[in-house]
Amino acid sequence: MSLNGKTIAITGASSGIGAEIARLARFQGAHVIGLDRNDPMITLDGFVKIDMGDAAAIDAAVTALPSGIHALVNAAGVSGLADKDVVARVNYLGLRHLTEALLPKIAKGGAVVNITSILGAEWPKRLDAHKGLAATTTWAEGAAWLKKHPVPQDSCYQYFKEALVVWTKKRGYDLFMQRDIRMNSVAPGPVFTPILGDFVQMLGEERVAADAANIKRPAIADEIAPPVLFLCSDAARWVTGINLPVDGGIDALYV
Repeated sequence: MSLNGKTIAITGASSGIGAEIARLARFQGAHVIGLDRNDPMITLDGFVKIDMGDAAAIDAAVTALPSGIHALVNAAGVSGLADKDVVARVNYLGLRHLTEALLPKIAKGGAVVNITSILGAEWPKRLDAHKGLAATTTWAEGAAWLKKHPVPQDSCYQYFKEALVVWTKKRGYDLFMQRDIRMNSVAPGPVFTPILGDFVQMLGEERVAADAANIKRPAIADEIAPPVLFLCSDAARWVTGINLPVDGGIDALYV
């Protein structure tokens, strides 16, 4: 796998999984442009400030990005402790808006990789609803659909990760057929990042203790980065529309 000569844009590049993806991508020879609301704490080849919860800020960031981008990694996100409307905007509507707005600047044969979660594994149970949201094509349409189909606060994180899996599959097929752009997603399990504590609080200590008994340990962020960058590379040129669990076996546990 080589990323030499490729330009990769990464949201959430200032910390956590996004920062590790950016670090490894540069090590593999890529030109990396970070996008984040916080200033970067690592060396990047370019940086654009962005608020993923604001459509106008996203549009401004897209204008600042160059053409000829080879891959976009959507790693930015907030936990379920944030207000459900913020979770909807950042983890779904904003991610989708950025991706769609950036498509004209993504090179033919390029890639998009979305970071979902193992908590989105139950998407088939709500497939019709997620397909309904995926069928909306603009931020305004998506927001109007959510107003008619409100999502509970206590399950909003899982819900929008499920919705992202479904959108990745449906839109990924279209992009591959129409634009020769591959879109896939990676679903991490628990990861040692600054917001890991939020997930403990969000899920509850009883659920976390039960899950902990069935896994070796949470992942390190640099264990998530290589599969993400594989999907960005030409080695994955015939892979599209998948949601790849990178979770130390959690997905397999429930078979």
